Amino acid sequence: MPHLTRTDADGIAHIEMTMPERLNALSDGMIAALQDEFDGLMNDRETRVVVLSGAGKGFCAGHNLKEMQAARQAEDAGAAALGDLFDRCATMMKTLQKLPQPVIAQTHGVAVAAGCQLVASCDLAVAADTCRFGVNGVNIGLFCSTPMVALTRNLGRKAAFELLTTGRLIDAAEAKTLGLINRAVPEADLAEETRALALTIASKLPVAVKTGKQAFYEQAQMTTADAYAYTGARMVENMLEAQTNEGITAFLEKRKPDWS
Repeated sequence: MPHLTRTDADGIAHIEMTMPERLNALSDGMIAALQDEFDGLMNDRETRVVVLSGAGKGFCAGHNLKEMQAARQAEDAGAAALGDLFDRCATMMKTLQKLPQPVIAQTHGVAVAAGCQLVASCDLAVAADTCRFGVNGVNIGLFCSTPMVALTRNLGRKAAFELLTTGRLIDAAEAKTLGLINRAVPEADLAEETRALALTIASKLPVAVKTGKQAFYEQAQMTTADAYAYTGARMVENMLEAQTNEGITAFLEKRKPDWS
């Protein structure tokens, strides 16, 4: 059975993790499959938005603990194998934010440990109101240090630290309040609500969204002065795009832009 399935329609690529018997755990194979898919999207000019979901009872249960235990017990190679696993997972997570397309996590069931990290690494998230989230590795003696990186870039520090040190799970309503997700909706409406958000974004000028997404993450790491200098240059770059001229002209002429 493949790790992923992909369907494309209306400029939206819907990638579904399809290992439900393992709660779509981030095994070696799953990480490699996601990385290959994301690498292919880097220069995909037809795709404007990506939706990421999981098949079965939940979105993603985090790393595959059986694989991690096997790597840990490998004679003279445990540290190297585990280090390679976490490095490849981090590369995959970082690739999400390098993609030119916004990525929406569509979550249900559970998104825990590295699965919660995956949600936090996506640009947007829509969750079923029954979904639960957590970085619960501490409950088995394994602090979620790598998931912490994405989590602390979504949540306030004290809220993130509490989740990391208690291992408690939170519901979708609290996840929205804390800033981990954008929307919590009835599970029956999850696919429809996610698609509606994706279609709204897909209707925008792709080069503007691409420029904006890159600038969003770059400026967040800068001082205020450097951020204004950087984003000012991006505004000039965006303003000089031919299709941006069409968008502004259409607005002034009170008509819809023709970006075809």
